[in-house]
Amino acid sequence: MFCVQCEHTIQTPQGAGCSFARGMCGKTAEVSDLQDMLVHLLQAVSLYAQAARKVGIIDTEVDAYVPQAFFATLTNVNFDPARIIAFTERAEAFRNSLKSRYEAACKAQGIAPEKLPAAANYKVPTEKAVMLSDSLQFALNRQKKEVGEDVIGLRLLSLYGLKGAAAYMEHARVLGQTDLEVAGKFHDFMAYLATDPTDMGELFQCAMDIGHLNFRIMQMLDKGETDTYGHPEPTKVNMRPITGKAILVSGHDYHDLELILKQTEGKGINVFTHGEMLPAHAYPAFKKYKHLVGNYGTAWQNQQREFKAFPGAVLMTSNCIINPEVGQYQGRIFTRSIVGWPGVTHIEGDDMSALIDAALAMPGFDKDEAPVYTTTGFARNALMAAAPAVIEQVKAGNIKHFFLIGGCDGDKKERAYYTDLAKAVPQDSIILTLACGKFRFNELEFGDINGIPRFLDVGQCNDAYSAIQLAIALADAFGCGVNDLPLSLVLSWFEQKAIVILLTLLALGIKDIRVGPTAPGFLTPNLIGVLNQQFGLKLISTVEQDLNDMLKAA
Repeated sequence: MFCVQCEHTIQTPQGAGCSFARGMCGKTAEVSDLQDMLVHLLQAVSLYAQAARKVGIIDTEVDAYVPQAFFATLTNVNFDPARIIAFTERAEAFRNSLKSRYEAACKAQGIAPEKLPAAANYKVPTEKAVMLSDSLQFALNRQKKEVGEDVIGLRLLSLYGLKGAAAYMEHARVLGQTDLEVAGKFHDFMAYLATDPTDMGELFQCAMDIGHLNFRIMQMLDKGETDTYGHPEPTKVNMRPITGKAILVSGHDYHDLELILKQTEGKGINVFTHGEMLPAHAYPAFKKYKHLVGNYGTAWQNQQREFKAFPGAVLMTSNCIINPEVGQYQGRIFTRSIVGWPGVTHIEGDDMSALIDAALAMPGFDKDEAPVYTTTGFARNALMAAAPAVIEQVKAGNIKHFFLIGGCDGDKKERAYYTDLAKAVPQDSIILTLACGKFRFNELEFGDINGIPRFLDVGQCNDAYSAIQLAIALADAFGCGVNDLPLSLVLSWFEQKAIVILLTLLALGIKDIRVGPTAPGFLTPNLIGVLNQQFGLKLISTVEQDLNDMLKAA
């Protein structure tokens, strides 16, 4: 195996990447190699989807499947080799169907079919052992000696960014949001990367174009969420247990949460959110469910301890699952959609009865704990409504600076930086946050500035669009560019969704972003230098130094 897509990845003086029997995330070499083959087949599908579009063939089922199956290869999503093989075989079937239809259309129109790259026509072996042997030719660091580590790094920057965009496309699709132009561009990027490009200028532009595409995808996702569930409203959420039978919902998928809430009404089961599901409490559509009682636990990396202690059933709706055998709760955790773990029950369709029965069989919480609250729901509409008051306080000199401190959480001790930074931010500053990195400091009390909360939880990583919209609104109000605002972005990355959000911000021209806790392993020193030169991208250092530099630059 060779995998370097997440912040967990092994980094040594000889190079970065997990290349052993098991990666740091728990993914086996078998699963990793099968995922590389799946990526190759999905690129083959995109090559034919791209060609087919030129002769008038658009298959919306294919358009949906490619990003959906690509999502399965993200960090901490699907560890089940049988399901990865099934995704690959279905991808091959789609490729073969598109190829036949494309060649028939060319014949009917009297034109010669394009000569596509060899990647378009790979035949999947029927035996797993042969698949694993073949998968070596699809390793993501292939050609490293021939093309150099900077080219490989740029290929992976684009590929991993595109993985993040695929995840957001699937989140949007579940909520009824699709777009033929977006799907076509997605196939274009997949097809381009299938050719093993070597031009660094083209590869860098590809990464920026993926960032632009993701901005459009996040607009679609925002529309899907707000059209379906209403606009989030600032809402206090209890972070402690409530007496009774219990279900815990983790991941990102509000559609699954709604199914559970509908099917548990009147059954005496309390429903709790976990991790990135916390912002669900702010949506009007979920407020009518009185048995949605609060949030339990923190970020994804703590789930083995938190899920073990949770006296009910657990549903993982999307990333980020980790080994449930460690906490011995594999018999009461269920997966949905693209998520998978060997031996864990996977729920197909909309019937949640297996999950509900498991919750009823568990004891649940035997007492209430004293409530502790956090406030979430400062998404696009709420931020826009508050913008005039914020602008007034800025003009009056009461608000001097804005800090966006957000992104993925993880278990490295260096991540204490983000807690320390939030605590050190001056009292005349506003802190915005999003994604699971907020659990580092969202139970702290930050107070307010003349009625405006100093701590604004924008929502999931899916809600980065809201934070961008606020920055644009403030820039418009002050007649300046976003980079001229007293705004500092300090991001924490872990996996591919964070990579594509970073690409989105860079593509929009936002500069002087700080990223940590460490540099992505696939970015060479040369590439980090280019990003610093063009965008002012920096790695975090110390809280004192970074805070001093950010305030001095304002």
